[in-house]
Amino acid sequence: MTILNCCVIDDEPLAAQLIGSYVDKTPFMELAGIFQSAQEAIKIILEGKIDVVFLDIQMPQLNGLEFAKIIPPHCRIIFTTAYNGYAVDAFKVNALDYLLKPVSYEDFTMAANRALEWVSLNRQANEKSGTGEYIMVKSEYKLIQIATSDILYIEGLKDYVKIYIDGDRKCIMTLMSMKVLERALPQSRFLRVHRSFIVNTSKIKVIERNRIVFGNNYIPVSDSYKNSFSEFVTSRSLLPAPDNDPE
Repeated sequence: MTILNCCVIDDEPLAAQLIGSYVDKTPFMELAGIFQSAQEAIKIILEGKIDVVFLDIQMPQLNGLEFAKIIPPHCRIIFTTAYNGYAVDAFKVNALDYLLKPVSYEDFTMAANRALEWVSLNRQANEKSGTGEYIMVKSEYKLIQIATSDILYIEGLKDYVKIYIDGDRKCIMTLMSMKVLERALPQSRFLRVHRSFIVNTSKIKVIERNRIVFGNNYIPVSDSYKNSFSEFVTSRSLLPAPDNDPE
């Protein structure tokens, strides 16, 4: 059986104890700790010992949304909050679910089962690849497994990202920030070239006038990322470094 190591972060002791009791009576979950602040929990999370974090949003010093941005991508977040106005922001930081207080065990169980499904599929993908080169994204209420080697490029659109797959006409759209997705991708093969674009460098065939060409699509290289892209090109080029001045 897949076991999920969980922790609860909430500055309200009664709410935290309630979620902790739910974890304790869920067969496939194990409670690693209850913390009253993100600062208390950061060490155990960054050590990679936690699969799922039940995280309150409204907390002093470092709130849940801010903390979610530094949680490693393998660790999934389920927000627990008394406020319903943060749902979009929650999914932008790749939260798996969003539970409103007071949380019932029925709602908790539904979220827990989603976490179990995601972690189980992700572990299977990692075992198959041997290198962890698969990602799982949520799209249209489904979890989709994507081999990173199949990705052409990624386009950011405010609250969503579009993932373009080599050989597929239809892209995969998911509610996620570019920053979260960038952290999850192998840095050795993916490069941010623009605020709105990440490219798979192994798929680059043509570069024209400081733009990367994928079929009929032209990906611009912005000034902010020009130096890192130029270093990438130069390190693999047998010719003099290209002119990177924008058109």
